Amino acid sequence: MSSEVVLDAGAVSRCRRRVHLEHDPAMREVPLAPPDPASAQRIADAATHRATIARRLMDASRGEWVSVSREWTAAERVEATEKALDAGADFIWGALLPTDRAGGRRGGVEVLVRTSTGYLPVLVVRHRITDRGEGASTTELTDLNPANARPDERRKVRSQPRDQMRLAHVRRLLQATGRAEPGRAIGGVIGLDADVVVWHDLNAPTWPGGRSALAEYDARFADRMAIARAAAEGDEPLAIPSRILECKHCPWWPVCERELREVRDVSLVVRGEDAMELRRAGVATVDALAKLDPDAGPPAGSNMELFGNYVVLARAWLAGLTMVRTVREVQVARADVEVDIDMESFGDSGAYLWGCLLSGADIGMRQGYHAFATWEPLPTPDEARSFAEFWAWLTEVRSRAAAAGLTFRAYCYNALAENRWLFGSTRRFAGAEGMPAHADIQSFVDSDEWVDLFQGVTEQFLCARGKGLKVIAPVAGFSWRDPEAGGEASMRWYRDAVGMDGEPPDAAQRERLLRYNEDDVQATRALREWMSTTANTIPYMGDL
Repeated sequence: MSSEVVLDAGAVSRCRRRVHLEHDPAMREVPLAPPDPASAQRIADAATHRATIARRLMDASRGEWVSVSREWTAAERVEATEKALDAGADFIWGALLPTDRAGGRRGGVEVLVRTSTGYLPVLVVRHRITDRGEGASTTELTDLNPANARPDERRKVRSQPRDQMRLAHVRRLLQATGRAEPGRAIGGVIGLDADVVVWHDLNAPTWPGGRSALAEYDARFADRMAIARAAAEGDEPLAIPSRILECKHCPWWPVCERELREVRDVSLVVRGEDAMELRRAGVATVDALAKLDPDAGPPAGSNMELFGNYVVLARAWLAGLTMVRTVREVQVARADVEVDIDMESFGDSGAYLWGCLLSGADIGMRQGYHAFATWEPLPTPDEARSFAEFWAWLTEVRSRAAAAGLTFRAYCYNALAENRWLFGSTRRFAGAEGMPAHADIQSFVDSDEWVDLFQGVTEQFLCARGKGLKVIAPVAGFSWRDPEAGGEASMRWYRDAVGMDGEPPDAAQRERLLRYNEDDVQATRALREWMSTTANTIPYMGDL
């Protein structure tokens, strides 16, 4: 029966095909991808964050708190939540609301807050919910009364659609129990920084097209419910597999990948909305796309600026090529004195390591790898020291090169990451000893001395299997010493290296991180040297 299908809040933000697979009885015994260790760690970190926030809220509050333990069974949690609601508790932590079988909803929330007319939800999440700016509606962290919210002069809302979808989901669950505040639809979010509560008006026209968060939620929920019911009842599927960014970490990817490869689906080389547009135009496979004329323009009725590139990518994929050139001659800026830079961060907590590889002309400084690190668990003021030491070293390299009449350039792969912490460090540690001014960082980033090799690859190559450094550098002949090398693995190594989970700091994992970081800067050096020499042996797009 369709009423037996119930969805949690995550379904409205989840891939439509995944919703189908999760409710298809034929998929119950299908092997899934193994749990992602990094995802498991993020779940554990989120639980720790929630526990910390709970203590802070309860210690500061004068109201009555009822805690519903996540260790209890679902039935026990629902019963405890209903008792607390019936008793009119001021705050309910860990609430799990009764399943709304008529509406097909289930779920809970970190905090339910009682007002004079009902209850409203407050989420506790482990990601940032504001940026520098103004306009966010906030209260102090321990003030859970939205009536006290004021426009914040220092913060603007960071786009986190899933948060608003979760709040809307809980709002509908509260309405099903008759416990929601009548009239207004408001919810709060406490984020990673744990400095304020951000309040969202779920009826405000803040979504594209002037829609409200509730209207967006209702439309998405109806869509996902239709998909789930069709799957559960064995009807024609309402969602077909298509490769998107979410696939990378989805447990169902082995199932979808197998189906996509069997039919050589066009999304294997073209993702997202453009893949859907190609299918609508009758171009459903990589083979069909590869046969089109890249200079003829996209199929009638479509508006794909990158259509010509898509055709070439399809041809490259069929030929087993990782990359093809889009230019006749590959170029990369070089200098007499060169430094390759790679930063290692731990989520949003900070940057604990700046690795540099000095090469080129002799300027009286030791060439090779230099590491500037803090091994105090992030966040820590010691990060200011390590960053200041890195910047002082880099400044000296630049100064000596200039004094010797030599050109200088520094290289990274995807400057968005490095730039984030270059600027973020000066902002967070302004006034600390040796800390550069914002203007100094801006001058460097805007100069010709700062070269983003990712941009160079993007502008001169099409990449059929992604543009990550771990994909591209092997084409240049480089390989990492550690077989597990990767950003997600480094997160686990870092936790052990600093003793984040209560164990003694692991010196071997520190060395592993340093070796991994050194390989990263060696990889960027190998890549630019390859771009300067033999990259032109890569097939040219016009020759495919």
